[in-house]
Amino acid sequence: MTMTHATHESPRRGWVLYDSGCSLCTSAIRRLEGALRPRGFGVAPLQSPWVCERLGTPAGEQPEEMKVVTADGRILGGADAIIHLARYIWWAWPLFALSQIPGMKGPAAQAYRWVAANRHCLSGTCRRAPVASRLQVVLTQFSRWAPLVGLPLLVIACRGEMPAWALMWLLAFAIYAGCKWLTWHAARDAARAATRGRNMGYLLAWPGMDARRFLDSLKTTRPCSRREIAESCIQMLCGALLLWGAARLLPATWPLGQGWLGMIGLLLLLHFGLFALLATAWRAGGVAADPIMNAPLRATSLGDFWANRWNRGFHRLAYDFVYRPAVRRIGPHPAMLLAFLASGVVHDLVISLPAGGGFGLPTAYFIMQGLGVLIERSAVGRRAGLRRGVRGRCFTLIVTTVPAAMVFHPAFVLNVMRPFMIAIGAL
Repeated sequence: MTMTHATHESPRRGWVLYDSGCSLCTSAIRRLEGALRPRGFGVAPLQSPWVCERLGTPAGEQPEEMKVVTADGRILGGADAIIHLARYIWWAWPLFALSQIPGMKGPAAQAYRWVAANRHCLSGTCRRAPVASRLQVVLTQFSRWAPLVGLPLLVIACRGEMPAWALMWLLAFAIYAGCKWLTWHAARDAARAATRGRNMGYLLAWPGMDARRFLDSLKTTRPCSRREIAESCIQMLCGALLLWGAARLLPATWPLGQGWLGMIGLLLLLHFGLFALLATAWRAGGVAADPIMNAPLRATSLGDFWANRWNRGFHRLAYDFVYRPAVRRIGPHPAMLLAFLASGVVHDLVISLPAGGGFGLPTAYFIMQGLGVLIERSAVGRRAGLRRGVRGRCFTLIVTTVPAAMVFHPAFVLNVMRPFMIAIGAL
């Protein structure tokens, strides 16, 4: 007996077969059926008589894994079945792409077998509640961190012959998207209470990383002023003039100077201009969206600069997911250095990898920043007045700017930034 005869249907791409005795499996199928049927897949229980006859399994036998029977008669099971389905669903396609990386199918199969073996515990129908609880924690953490790990790996695996500047932007966006998902997932209680528009606004139209504050409708923030709007517009204009104007005035024999002018212009255009305007727009709508940059030149100490002034979105991320979990185990000073180390690694990935050189320099720069904060907080630093007044400002300016070429090193400027400027018509 064929499937077609048994069900009077002929799915274009085949059948998805699931364990109807598993509440977790049936719940998943109910949610996915709307995505599977339009893409040519039918769904049926593995316990159906015609399925048992087709697969040659005894009636009443406990299924070990889900199956996909393709239109051409192939039978795929477990992780292979999921990967096959992911190929046809746009939001699951990154999973299919990751599986094409050599060595990835083995861990995927192990993960599937682990979940399948404990699927009844996950649905709360077994007696091993502690095991189910631990497994739920593992799965929650996996779903929280998987995009941040998987998306950059996917970009690296698919980089092919793309220009170095394109790889830089794709890596930056992949890490950004993974961080947005991580913070949104961690704030899921606030996300459930928030409107769909506010959730989508946080994920797609706000570069900050404080999800709980953004999503909480009860949080208030200071109103935006006309002066702030005017300053943001001026910053954008200055950035555009540097990027598309001043950089091309320098002779071609000064490529590093051209690249640095372009980077400063891009920083003014985006972080101090566009992102600041976004903050004012969200605040005008009653959303607690504080500016990413908070007058960094007014920092009175190095700690004030990194904690309160510069790229507060990344600081929030590092504090919540690196510093705070680590401080309970290793203490405040090592935890702070670990947060700076994580920042350096991210910058190395986005800057040095596309540039093909300068590896370790961004990481060394951020470790220097962490050591600088420890120095200003030490007894010697307090006696020298490094945390306040003119001395604090001078110390901050020297430590942040003098070694800045370690972050945006020559390999990045020449191999990534200048080609990008040429591509956008700035040179």
